[in-house]
Amino acid sequence: MRYLTVLAHPGDGVAFHPLAERLAADPALTREAIHHVELLPDNTILLFAEGSGDSDRYEAIMADSDYVEDYLVSGDDRWMAVSQSRATDTARRLLERHRESDAVVETPIRIRDDGALRITYVGSDADLGALAAAARDAPISLEVLETGDYDPDEGSLSRHLTTRQQEVLNAAVALGYYGQPRTASQADLADELGVAPSTVGEHLRKIEARVFGALAD
Repeated sequence: MRYLTVLAHPGDGVAFHPLAERLAADPALTREAIHHVELLPDNTILLFAEGSGDSDRYEAIMADSDYVEDYLVSGDDRWMAVSQSRATDTARRLLERHRESDAVVETPIRIRDDGALRITYVGSDADLGALAAAARDAPISLEVLETGDYDPDEGSLSRHLTTRQQEVLNAAVALGYYGQPRTASQADLADELGVAPSTVGEHLRKIEARVFGALAD
């Protein structure tokens, strides 16, 4: 069994869905990951997603959107949401491609700050090749990140981290924050990431708590 990890960008340079674009533009919210997405027979999208930030603000946007038919939210600073919304042509075509493919999508699908989706597909070489060929006619742009033999345990710890936490961790490792001897400080990481040192410290504490918590389970 093989895997293919890609970054999916909307082909026209905007968000996959106007609702996603509105959520992404709100500074009080961060869209973290998609745990399930499905195109229903009535041309609506059933979505189980993860986010962080002001959940009340999220609910206000959902309640105000003409696209949303129903939604439920659980949690405060970090929350999970189930929603049903009307599909746009771009979203519908993308989900139809996924439904027609014999490749399986590994969840969660991570959402980057720029709106791109980090998606890992699993299947045979033929399945992944057919998926790549079909993408050429789809309203998306796929950037291949990596491919190889699929190991279900590889990256299991990273699944406990948000997209932003993964970015902070990658920077910390690359700059030598966890090296022996340590060659970077939290201030160095802050300069690299464009945030305050206190923000870096908060991210690192949460990263370490989640990783060590997963190892202890």
